[in-house]
Amino acid sequence: MFAGLFLQPAAAQEQLPSKPESGIARQPGGLSRADSPSADDQLNRILARQRGENALEPVLRTAPEAGSAGGADPHSAATIAGQLGSGLSYPDAYRAIRYGTEDVRTTAHTPAAGVLIQTGGMEWLKVRRGPLREWGGYLLIGVIGILALFFLIRGRIRIRAGKAGRTILRFTFIERFAHWLLAGSFVLLALSGLFMLFGRSYLMDVMGKEAYSAGVTATKWVHNNVSWAFMLGLVMVLLFWVWHNIPSRTDWQWIKAGGGIIGKGHPHSKKFNAGQKVVFWVTILLGASVSLTGLALLFPFEMPMFAKTFQAIDWTGIPGLFGWHLPTQLAPQEEQQLAQLWHSIVAFGMMAVILAHIYIGTIGMEGAFDAMGTGQVDINWAREHHDLWVAKREAEAARRGAPDGAVAPAE
Repeated sequence: MFAGLFLQPAAAQEQLPSKPESGIARQPGGLSRADSPSADDQLNRILARQRGENALEPVLRTAPEAGSAGGADPHSAATIAGQLGSGLSYPDAYRAIRYGTEDVRTTAHTPAAGVLIQTGGMEWLKVRRGPLREWGGYLLIGVIGILALFFLIRGRIRIRAGKAGRTILRFTFIERFAHWLLAGSFVLLALSGLFMLFGRSYLMDVMGKEAYSAGVTATKWVHNNVSWAFMLGLVMVLLFWVWHNIPSRTDWQWIKAGGGIIGKGHPHSKKFNAGQKVVFWVTILLGASVSLTGLALLFPFEMPMFAKTFQAIDWTGIPGLFGWHLPTQLAPQEEQQLAQLWHSIVAFGMMAVILAHIYIGTIGMEGAFDAMGTGQVDINWAREHHDLWVAKREAEAARRGAPDGAVAPAE
């Protein structure tokens, strides 16, 4: 019917009533706008359809039978030809519009104005409501479960020699500021993202529609604006610590020894051990990826990424080895859908890694939180977990002639 109205406006207009009855426009089938469902009813029907339910079943059960009092007169129903305007359904036109082969012209000149039907939106919705939420949720629950089980078995990692009562400066104020700027913004982004992804299905009925609407609006504002703090913190952390996180032979020895977490001994380590380097590079690389897709979502028509990315990947010839051909022509809506999915997938991966990082830095290891709390860590803790770094600091202090071999501040 849409195609008939779009392609045959004159014929379609002939079917419209010339004058509403009693000041109320009549709808097809004899229903007036006053009989139309309310906004709440329409919302409930939309939600029911998304749940796979028959949204019209309650309406059909309560609708009056044809020919009965108050019911529609079957003899007054318009013919099929009359409903379609000219008797043609224009399936070819529908198909051309759907697959982008129709020469569509619009008065608006925005990048997405010419896309009238975008079938990929339903595929995106299915992935977002299905595998993305399910697998992402299972990942986070699984990581939390593993960490809880590990804590029950291993317990908290204690300082074997006990606290010495003497500390060494591990991180300066500006380093801790960068860390907490990145960490705090990430927590807000993670919570707000999870709220937007899961809230409609699991929280709206609990909170109520109005409260949920206000909450998701505020959450979206927080998510969009806190992202700038996250990107700033990411750049600061990269500049401060990239040189200390370059892999070395010491890291392989640390990995073979289980990092001192599984076994009883503590392998040698510099300022950052292999585990911390993994967290660093995961944060930097995935953080950069989630930032780029976030910018593409904030500026949808300014930063199309995936068509160019797919073109570059296809150029390598690797997809062709498996018989794959990535799409290199994408509509603006498709760019947004791919950006949103990749944004969420990468964010789930980051959340899984950061959960383990939070565990070790808080309840998992004694003395670890002090590094980012006050910046000062107990010297025995530092010698057990970062002995090579402590030895370097003490040697530098001795060369400067510090009294009693005092420990020099960290870099």
